[in-house]
Amino acid sequence: MNRQMKRAQRRQGTPVDRARSAASARRPQPVEARKRTGIRQFLKEVRQELGKVLWPTRKELITYTIVVLVTVVVLTTYVFGLDVVFSRFVLDIFA
Repeated sequence: MNRQMKRAQRRQGTPVDRARSAASARRPQPVEARKRTGIRQFLKEVRQELGKVLWPTRKELITYTIVVLVTVVVLTTYVFGLDVVFSRFVLDIFA
C-alpha cells in the first residue's frame, strides 16, 4: 500500500491496517491456468487476421522489389569499395 492510498483511507475515515495489508502483499496471487487454443481455432483466427491485411497490388510489389534490389546493390558496392580502400591502406602501412 503506498502513501497516497493510506492518505485517502485516512481522509475517508477507514483505519489503515498494516498487518492485513502486509499479509496480503506477501501472499502470492492465484495464477489463472492458461487455456490453450486448439489448432483449428488458431488457424481460423490466423485466416481472419490475414483477411484484414491490406495486401500490395502487383505493381506496388514489383516497385518495392526493385527498390530493395537497387538498394542492396548500392550498399554492397559501397561496402566493397570501403573494404578495398582500407585493405590497400593497411597493406601499404605493414608491407
